Amino acid sequence: MTSSTQTRRLDAARRTVLVVEDDADARDLIASILEDAGYDVLSAANGREALSRLHDCEGRCDLILLDLLMPVMNGWDFRRRQRETPAFAGIPVFLMSAGAHLAVVRDELQATGYVPKPIDAAEILDVVERHCP
Repeated sequence: MTSSTQTRRLDAARRTVLVVEDDADARDLIASILEDAGYDVLSAANGREALSRLHDCEGRCDLILLDLLMPVMNGWDFRRRQRETPAFAGIPVFLMSAGAHLAVVRDELQATGYVPKPIDAAEILDVVERHCP
């Protein structure tokens, strides 16, 4: 492990990222990438599970990576509910989608940013490292 990797792991050790993605393989891959970098990761397969995870951790989450198209509760509904809940409203959200109009959706949902699919490991790490407080 290089010195910069060790430093990154120490800096990120107490930061938590919630990954909301219905594709189990993609969710597991993103979680592995973040865990290997030293982040704590919460996972959810849909918006309803994500709200439950946020309640369970009492909103102690530094960043949310949010898929848009999911069963049960999609990203739009999750984001509306998140913004309506004072304990969760301030958590930054990055959208993850293969859609062509991500900048428009980002603005519509008042998200911090977006990561286009297919997911690139380096890009996910860059986003998380730059936006976790």
